[in-house]
This record gives sequence, C-alpha cells and structure tokens, in this order.
Amino acid sequence: MRDGSADPRPGEEAIALRPRDGTPAAPPRVIGVDVGGTFTDCVVLDGDRLELLKLPTTADDPAAAVLAAVRSLDPAGEAAVVHGSTVATNALLERRGARTVFLTTAGFGDLLTLGRGARTALYDLAPDPLPNLVADGDVVELPERVVADGSCLRPLTPRAAAVAAGKVRTRGAEAAAVCCLFSYLHPDHERAVGGALARRAPTCFTSLSVDVLPEFREYERATATVVNAYVGPRTSRYLHRLHTGLDGRRLAVMGSHGGTLAPEVAARLPLTMILSGPAAGVTGALAVARRAGLGGILTFDMGGTSTDVSVAGEKLPLTQDAVLDGLPIQRQIVDVHTVGAGGGSLLHVDAGGALRVGPRSAGASPGPAAYGRGGTLATITDAHVVLGRLPGAVALGGRAMLDVAAARRAIGRLADAAGLSAADAARTALDVADATMEHALRTVSVRRGVDPATLTLVAFGGAGGLHACRLAERLGIRRICIPAQAGALSALGLAVAVPAVSVSRSVVAGGRPAEWRGVFGSLGREAGTALARLSGAPAARVERSADVRYASQSWSLTVPWPADGRIERAFTAAHRARFGFVAAEPVAVVTLRVRAIGSEAQRPVPAPAGSAGGAWPRTWDAVLDDGTDARVPIVERASLAIGADLVGPAILVQQDATTWVAAGWRGRVGPAFDMRLDRL
Repeated sequence: MRDGSADPRPGEEAIALRPRDGTPAAPPRVIGVDVGGTFTDCVVLDGDRLELLKLPTTADDPAAAVLAAVRSLDPAGEAAVVHGSTVATNALLERRGARTVFLTTAGFGDLLTLGRGARTALYDLAPDPLPNLVADGDVVELPERVVADGSCLRPLTPRAAAVAAGKVRTRGAEAAAVCCLFSYLHPDHERAVGGALARRAPTCFTSLSVDVLPEFREYERATATVVNAYVGPRTSRYLHRLHTGLDGRRLAVMGSHGGTLAPEVAARLPLTMILSGPAAGVTGALAVARRAGLGGILTFDMGGTSTDVSVAGEKLPLTQDAVLDGLPIQRQIVDVHTVGAGGGSLLHVDAGGALRVGPRSAGASPGPAAYGRGGTLATITDAHVVLGRLPGAVALGGRAMLDVAAARRAIGRLADAAGLSAADAARTALDVADATMEHALRTVSVRRGVDPATLTLVAFGGAGGLHACRLAERLGIRRICIPAQAGALSALGLAVAVPAVSVSRSVVAGGRPAEWRGVFGSLGREAGTALARLSGAPAARVERSADVRYASQSWSLTVPWPADGRIERAFTAAHRARFGFVAAEPVAVVTLRVRAIGSEAQRPVPAPAGSAGGAWPRTWDAVLDDGTDARVPIVERASLAIGADLVGPAILVQQDATTWVAAGWRGRVGPAFDMRLDRL
C-alpha cells in the first residue's frame, strides 16, 4: 500500500493515489464545452459555483461558437478548457476529409476494397461495396514483406521508401496512410516511409499504423490508419485555430476512450476523438450515478440531431469493436450506440404514407420552426410544442420564447400530408421516435443479456427528459434519474473528466506469460510517460486487460487482467457470462492493453442554475400520453429544494432542458439536486 491508498483491484495498479496529506488537490477553474448539432453547451466549474451557457452551434465554423462562449464565461483568461468536438466525426460522415494516399505491402493494394469478405446483408443480391476513403489510383505498394512471426522476409530499402514518398508528393495528396503487413511486430519499414514522407512531402499529414493501431487484423488496422489520415488535416487545422484563439488558456480535448488528451496528441491522432461528444455524455452520467449511488445505469442522451445510449456499471463501458458509417474503428472507445433521432430531427411522410422521423436534422440554423429562426419544416421539438410538453411561455435556453404558432403551422402541414389531425400527427411522430430509441436501448441491454428493468435510466440532453417516462415504461424500468444539469451533462462530463491514456499491442501467436509480462511492462511505461506529459502527474490508476479467444475462434473478448495472472479462468467466466457456455479448447491471448488514468478529485455539487424568462404561468394546456387534454402544472426546477416531491403529470423546466413527468410517475429531488422519478 502507498500513502494510505487502498489495495489495487484486480487488473489495476494503484500509483500515487493522493497527496501525502491524504486530501485531494483542489480542482481548478475549468470550462467544459460540448459542440452538438444544434447547440454548443458550456459549463463552468469554479469551486462550489457552476454556470451554464447555451449558444447555437456555428455549423460552418464550430470554433466560432466555442471561442465566443469561452470569452464570455472567462473574460480574464484564467480557466482551463476541456473540449468535446464533432469535427473529426463530421468530416468522416460527410465525406469531407482530405485526399488520402494509401501505402501498403506489395500485393495487398486491394486490402481496403476486399475487407473481410463478409456479407452484412446475407440475402442482398447486389450489396453495396465496402466504404472506401481512398480512390483507386491513390494506392502505392511498397516492395517489402514481414511475416507472421515478425521476421523480415524482404527489407524495404531507403531508395524504395524515397520513391514511394515521391509518388505521394506528385499526386498532390493532403494525407498519407501507411499500413504494412505485420508492422506491429516490425515497425522499421513504416518508420522509414514516415521519415521519407517528412523529407519529400513535408506538408502531407502522415498516419502510420504503428502509431494509430499496433494490433493484428490488417483490414481493421488499415481502415483505422486511413480514417486517421483522412480526417487529420481538417481536425489539426481546427485544433490549431482553437488553441490560438484561446489566448493562452490551457486546452484539453476529450478522447473517445473517456479521458482527456493534449491537443497536440488529438491533432496527430484525430481518430482518438472520433466519438468524443458521446464519450463525454457517458462520463457525466457515470459521475452522476456514482454520486447518487445508483448502481447499474442505462444512459439516454437525446440532443438536437441524434440519441446516444449505453449501459454502464462502476466503470466506463469500453469497446474495441465500434463501427462508424460502415468503417470499423478498432481503437478503444466508450461503448455507445447512436441513432438519428433528436429534437431537431425532421418529420416527413414517405411514399407509402407513413410518417417518418429523421435522419436529416434542422440543425442549429434554421433549427425547428418553434425556434423562430425561419425554420418551416416540422421536427420532434415542434411536436412537443404542439402537445404542450414544451410550453410556449418558457424561455428557450434562457434566451428566446418558443414560437408556438410557427410550430403549429409546421405540424399542420405534416398532418395534412398524413391525413391526421395536428395533435395525432404530433403524437404519432413521438411514437415513431420512441420506437427508434427503444430499439437502440434494447440493442445495448437486452441483446447483450442485460435486463433493462434492473437498471436506472439516466436521461439527459436537451430532449432526454421529454421522452424518459415513455421509454422507461416500454422497457419495464421503474426508476429514472434526471441529472441537475440535464441539458448540459456532456459539457459537465467534460469539466469533470480526467486525463487518460490507452495503449495496446498484439502478441505473436498468443505469446507466453513471460512475454506478456514484458509487453505489459513496456505498455505501462509508455502509458505512464504519456500521461505524465499530459497532466504533469503520475497515474492514479493503471488498468490492464487483454483480448482473449478460444484458439478456433476469430473474435475475442476483452477481459480485465486478473491479479493472479490466471487469464484462462477469467476468460472462461467472461465467456460464460456473455454467451452462456464454455468450450473445452485452448485459450489464446491476442492483444494486451493498458489504460493509465489521472487523479479523480471529487468536485462539489452545485445547485442547478435558475431559469431566465421572468414570471411564468403556473399551469399549461398539454396532451397526455393517453391522448386526453389536461391542464398540467409547470414547475421551475431551481425552486425545488432537496427532498421536494413532484407528482405527474407535470412539466419540469430549467435553463438547459425540459422534463415531461408523465402520469403515474413521482419525482423527488436528491441530495445532489438530481431528480429521481419512480413508477407508481
């Protein structure tokens, strides 16, 4: 034990858990900034003070809203800024990345086109080809070859590396992705190509697989390397502009793995922040769950353009098997499932006369019709306004009143197209959106053997509280938690996030215990050095894990490394829990992982901020879930003290979000001002 710290849990090594006096260091003043599709949310934490700010996202230049918010909240330039960005994600989804040249081992130039040969649509006679970010003429094959044991069969000469770099330069590409066969065992060839590119094409953004993903599976490794290169120039320019515009304020970037990164690391490896926003939401939800002692949670983050869901226990749920827009992202990321249903999702009637939700969104400009910015197309937000769930007398984000008449006109046009009344069209739209989100929640729970009824639904995002009761009823969940800062919980998750570094390495043919110890030692030193460079302090916790499989299997499970080193027993237990059976086969370790995590000092929990907008009516006309009209109370959340009760139906309003407390639900304000809703 060290300085009064607890014994490390299995798979962890406790290092310098707290200062010598045993008290956590005082948290600095920090601003968390989360850029969403509709709003840019900001949270300032300064001791026991918390301040919120919502601004419309500047889609053409996301940095503009971030810089405006930071300067408004911190005119003296004293705060540290933690940022969650969708720049890399949007560059990939919108296919607006850089022209990228792919350099790989001779004979493997079709790697990205062939992929795994798997058919995702088994009965589709004309399946779409795999997504490929590299044009056919932008592949350069390298005269080199490393075999499966790491030995070099055909060395890469300096001249060959220089010739390859020259081909990249003559193509005028902005980025280059280098992925050689078995380079994670023999990185010299990729390093040589990287050096040649630095000399002959110095303005080209270079991505090496040994830096991006030093793991086996050549297709997944190549895809990760190409994605990193494809989004690299745009992301690095954005981060440079942001860092320059912050006028000396310290900047950290949220990584997809649930920890903060230095901006220079994110600029070099933008793949590490491809899902930073959703990761921040789960981080914030987990902090709320720990504070309230909730145990297992089902997170439900409904924003303006999409909904992100996840299941979490004591730790962040991590995965290496994510897929984004058809492309595998094998780096360690927070396990989040996303669907295209948000408050700004556009409603339309398809050719068959059915009402559809999304995936297109009204975005920040013009936004939903109810925002009064010139939008005319109906959205989920407009449906809530028509049903009275979003009262027109309440200020939007403390800034502008909702335009009820515009929302009714938009829903009215939709209703005419669908042959429904306005109220029925609005209710149908919410039913369709709820079905989409229910499917997402079942995907991360029921399909993985987890009964959602045993979990607490943590609902957040600007629209999460409006759908929480209906979704909980559909899933058999009897308890909901609405965080105090529900609409800005992702920004709060950024503000409370800690530095973290995740590194990995595949081992040859499963390896042996002596080799595992050596690789773990090397990875631990690498992660510790990177974390110290990032945070200026040693790790508070180091977690070890391994990807393990049966010898005859193709895919593996990630298992925490046990303290006694008996990984076979740990894998068998994990396999039985996940799949319900075990096999009498040898066990193979394929990849070792180390995650170093910074200090986790507890921050005070401030009361939720009051809502702007002046005096409000005490009641409002609304349509209940059963279709009946009722006059329901409007309750300002900031007026509720700890222990206060609330019985539905009711509308709970606050500066950053609105919650619809349905009939049959009772709410109580917890010690940290979170609202707990229980099914009656």
